[in-house]
Amino acid sequence: MTSIAASNHRHASQSQTHMKSSHLPSDSALGLISTHSFPAIVGTADMMLKSADVTLVGYEKIGSGHCTAIVRGKVANVRLAVEEGAKTAEKFGQLISKLVIPRPMPNLEAVFPIGSHLVEIAQQQQGYSRLSNRSIGLIETRGFPAMVGAADAMLKSADVQLASYEIIGDGLCTAIVRGSVANVAVAIEAGMHEAEKIGELHAMMIIPRLLEDLEHTLPVASYWREDQEPLPMLMPIPVKQHQREVLALPELEKKPLVMKKPAEIEETIE
Repeated sequence: MTSIAASNHRHASQSQTHMKSSHLPSDSALGLISTHSFPAIVGTADMMLKSADVTLVGYEKIGSGHCTAIVRGKVANVRLAVEEGAKTAEKFGQLISKLVIPRPMPNLEAVFPIGSHLVEIAQQQQGYSRLSNRSIGLIETRGFPAMVGAADAMLKSADVQLASYEIIGDGLCTAIVRGSVANVAVAIEAGMHEAEKIGELHAMMIIPRLLEDLEHTLPVASYWREDQEPLPMLMPIPVKQHQREVLALPELEKKPLVMKKPAEIEETIE
């Protein structure tokens, strides 16, 4: 009996796994590219999105400056996106590794931060900010003082706004500014010179036009976010109840009750 129950349980588990797998597209794939720089991974992700029809799931930062961009889509599109992204990372001299996984198993997507549901969560949490739809510039330094000095120089040299900063370990930190293409270019130039005076300039990046996927995954300080105003709370309006008027009912006429004798009742029936 025990072996039969175990066999039935095994078949039920296999059926459930098959049902879960059937919900995933048969030609889906995951693409991963790892670099040793945050500006480099942002530029790599931008190239992947612009070279093929893929979705950017997000980034994974594991310390020591290692950053990984994760995309998903059809196998052919993911292969093309990874190849073009790897070429971009190699130009920066920051490529560490690349990987394409055709038809990932549901268990892989459930455990690692590569599931498609993370895209929806990120979009809901991030939303749009007052800096959306602007060009972006990134300067990465080794050392926090150099990054702060570069950010100050960028803000003083051009009409740009400091959107946020990112720390990825190994002493690497990135200042992110936004503005028009011309202003971002001027700001990055000034920031680079200031960073080299203070410490070590590690990487820089300018992206003139951000796609929506990239827009949602980039860090933005809470100061710039456009949080939707909550709807006004609907309070119940007290209704003044009128007291009901008591109507006086007419008094009932009292009549004496006449009891008939049994003989009279028989005469009435006859």
